[in-house]
Amino acid sequence: MVQKFQSPVRVYKYPFELVMKAYERRFPTCPQMPIVLDCQVIKDECLENGAKRNTSRRCKLAVDAPYIFKKLIGVDFVFFLQTNYLDMTNRTLSIEAVNESFSSRIEIFERCRYYAHPDNSEWTCFDQTATLDIKNFFGFEHSMEKMGMKQYTQTTLKGKEIIEFFIRQLKEEGIEHVERWVPPLNGPKSPVSGENHDILLDGDFIARNLGQLSPMQESKLLELRKMLDGVDDLERMPSYQTILRFLSARDWHVSQAHAMLCDSLKWRREHRIDNLLQEYSKPSVVIEHFPGGWHHHDKDGRPIYILRLGHMDVKGLLKSLGMEDLLRLALHICEEGIQKINESAERLDKPVLNWSLLVDLEGLSMRHLWRPGIKALLYITETVERNYPETMGRVLVVRAPRVFPIAWTIVSAFIDEHTRSKFLFYGPDCEHMKDGLAQYIDEEIVPDFLGGPCKTMIHEGGLVPKTLYKMNSLEDHDDDTPVASRAALASASASASAGDASSEAKRLSAAHQHDHRNLYKTVELKAGFTHELLIRNSDPKSVLTWDFDVMRNDLHFTLYRVTEELPDKHDAAVSYFDLQDFAEGVNYFREEPTLICRHKESVQGSHVMHHNDSYLMHWFSPSGAQLNLFYEVLSSANYKGSMTSLQSAFSSNSSAASSCQSR
Repeated sequence: MVQKFQSPVRVYKYPFELVMKAYERRFPTCPQMPIVLDCQVIKDECLENGAKRNTSRRCKLAVDAPYIFKKLIGVDFVFFLQTNYLDMTNRTLSIEAVNESFSSRIEIFERCRYYAHPDNSEWTCFDQTATLDIKNFFGFEHSMEKMGMKQYTQTTLKGKEIIEFFIRQLKEEGIEHVERWVPPLNGPKSPVSGENHDILLDGDFIARNLGQLSPMQESKLLELRKMLDGVDDLERMPSYQTILRFLSARDWHVSQAHAMLCDSLKWRREHRIDNLLQEYSKPSVVIEHFPGGWHHHDKDGRPIYILRLGHMDVKGLLKSLGMEDLLRLALHICEEGIQKINESAERLDKPVLNWSLLVDLEGLSMRHLWRPGIKALLYITETVERNYPETMGRVLVVRAPRVFPIAWTIVSAFIDEHTRSKFLFYGPDCEHMKDGLAQYIDEEIVPDFLGGPCKTMIHEGGLVPKTLYKMNSLEDHDDDTPVASRAALASASASASAGDASSEAKRLSAAHQHDHRNLYKTVELKAGFTHELLIRNSDPKSVLTWDFDVMRNDLHFTLYRVTEELPDKHDAAVSYFDLQDFAEGVNYFREEPTLICRHKESVQGSHVMHHNDSYLMHWFSPSGAQLNLFYEVLSSANYKGSMTSLQSAFSSNSSAASSCQSR
């Protein structure tokens, strides 16, 4: 496979002639490029009375590879042929280099250009392209590709540094200006080239607007930008910031980023997203009941959006707006975010590429896990992830309540791993939360509802009056069904939901129509029998979460920690408590007090598993009952840097120091 590399344009703020004098000092060797051992001139000719000069060199380069690799290929150095074409009339230098060594196995071609800046004749531009085609190299093709990429990166980084070094050296010698070449009075004049040098991307522009990118990342950015030139129905070229975000979202795989970006551009065109800021008008229910809004900037210059999710009437907003209008609101916020990002970058004169989200979860309860609301959230999340990648720089989740791990379990599955790493969580401990926020937000702009001094213009939220509900906005049978209770309806609605699936699929994405019921397991318990689940924990501070429904009769639920290795159980009728020498306080400990769960109750809870022990979830049925259950272990990595604060959230109103239960 042919590897292609393209550098952005580097600008030297010196005239072309001075840059050329500095360039000549690179030969035959220079200390900044120790890999170049020697350069011999094999041909040097002046043409057209000195207007043009063609120089060919044979360059000896050290093999920058591990010792064992050099022994295997049998060489310590390789040779390259370099040809320079200098045109003093048009003030250009074109350089072409190809490999002489192993040319039947590898083809390396590099082309560089120095030329006068098209908009400022006192400046000089430089750009570079290269291709690497490894046909066959003793089975080390992949290693050669990696070395080629490494060498390209090193030479690109060193190139500008070398020219700057020799220009400083010339100035120390008193040479600060070199006269432009003029043809002899009686000599024939060299024709002036009509060649245009389009500057695709300026290296200074990258540093000022996109931040520090590696040469390989710059190359991929230019490659994707050129690919977009070939898109026929492209109404407007996306900004370099947008191109960069899509590349980053696809881990710098150009073809994947191109496909994702083209799909998004088509989506924007079909839904008139470019006109959203001008055309969208917030409905009155949003103005009066939506608890979200923009609030200053964080310490990195990112605009901050505050969402008081715990104060949001999810059901009321969804039933009064409908799915598509709620999505429209979310997209309008995203478009505002892009606009504010650009304004912040211009104001600060530094790269600002994303915004921060501050989510206040005070008041979050099981009513927020209403099934249509969760479906709407997943639908919006998927749409935003697909079309606004890498616009979220940081998510600060504050006052996380006891029910939060349940909600996070559901939602986090639809957020990519890179985005999840941007989440930071804080419990209801105000001092700990304020200390955490102080790392990212100036103290004077911490909102007053979090104990800070700054007033906000964000609505408190509250219940949406039912008089604002749209007729038939959502299915009636979903009105009061929390996600936590959905398992109890699994068997009764299986056949009905199958018929609705095909029509729903046409309208909603895969995330939108995600059916949580298949996550749940149904267990029939006879009178006097138990059901037990053994979780072997190897991740201290991971979080065990559970959600179960009880039908027909009461159940007793207890969580134990077991310090000895237990065998796998093959007979459901046998309990671990039937084992000999299995004694409480000796080899097992009660982590949660026994909870009596009544008929038709839904129980949610979580527990921080501090130890590398086994944890035993134990249900006992005195009179026979049906159990519909789901559990999950959340990695401690999900709460990196925030575990202490979350524990305070879990332990509030709980008799156990590291857990919670909700009914």
